[in-house]
Amino acid sequence: MNVLVLGAGQLARMMALASKPLNINVRAYDVGSERVVDPLSLSVDYGDLAQGILDADAITAEFEHIAHDVLAACEQSGKLFPSSQAIKTGGDRRLEKTLLAQAGVANAKHKIIANKFEFDEAIESLTLPLIMKSALAGYDGKGQWRLKDKSEAEAIWQEIKSFIEGDTSGRPQAIVVEQMVPFDREVSMVGVRSKTGQTLAYPLTENHHSKGVLSVSLAINEHQNLQAQATEAFDKIANALDYVGVLAIEFFQVGDSLLVNEIAPRVHNSGHWTQQGADTCQFENHIRAVCQLPLGSTELVRPTAMINILGTDSVPHSILEIPSVTLHWYGKGKRAGRKMGHINVCGSTRTELISRLTQLSTMLPNADFPDVNEYVSTL
Repeated sequence: MNVLVLGAGQLARMMALASKPLNINVRAYDVGSERVVDPLSLSVDYGDLAQGILDADAITAEFEHIAHDVLAACEQSGKLFPSSQAIKTGGDRRLEKTLLAQAGVANAKHKIIANKFEFDEAIESLTLPLIMKSALAGYDGKGQWRLKDKSEAEAIWQEIKSFIEGDTSGRPQAIVVEQMVPFDREVSMVGVRSKTGQTLAYPLTENHHSKGVLSVSLAINEHQNLQAQATEAFDKIANALDYVGVLAIEFFQVGDSLLVNEIAPRVHNSGHWTQQGADTCQFENHIRAVCQLPLGSTELVRPTAMINILGTDSVPHSILEIPSVTLHWYGKGKRAGRKMGHINVCGSTRTELISRLTQLSTMLPNADFPDVNEYVSTL
């Protein structure tokens, strides 16, 4: 069986690695070169998109911002999972907000604006502070502005105006203006839905971000009330999209309640811990779903944490002396801020995990992992 992944980055790579034991071959469509390649080597050329679609038994995606003509060609084949509409929804915050309203899932108060009149109106109708996010092309903290005082409004509008005018997506750009949520922490859920409608959810993870980019994810399965809320939201969203595959939802925790921050129609950075912390990792479960194979268990088998490796291509080899530490490199060239790999660490209990995570954090260079040690010390 052959699966074509739209996108040739680290998520396609990890899907390919997880698929090998199932005797499933994964190829990746590189949106830059417009060629189908081996996601593990990137050097083997299997032809263009048309050939890739012809050779594939199933087609999926590793990111949301895919050209609509590419999605249309894949959807026409009847092999694309999840649907093009689901992928587009994850890549356009306007569609995402509409989906959340239709599914009856709580999220932050917001307005959608595209001009100065709507910008001013949003400031008057919502309570400051506000966060403003581009509807298209924003990720890892990019395409975002924060307004804390009305005196800053004109300067921020000028930045937004330039951003909108400079957009090259070929589609109308807009800004989602959200009332900032005074959250206690950020959590996320990765779940999977089969073509027949079966849904399974992994445990909620607690997420720590550094400069808008995920730094650490912690899976310990301690909050059953929140787990139930997140699972209900996952089912509502996945069913509304008639979704097939792995879907991630990021939440704000406010007291004992969850508000959806955003969704990602794909395998997700905050689910990398599943490689060592679950019987069936998110990558294998995504492939199982799109290939219409039985889904695997999403139960937490041991408390696990994931640390992102950002902008560096080396870590001390001594970290591998710590029991249950696993290193995952993506085979990328070093670039500031780039996701180069991740480290998973596990323990048989929460206490053991925190002990190993603390030891690991003290061994990592502070220059490359600036606030990991500080975050771990709060656990």
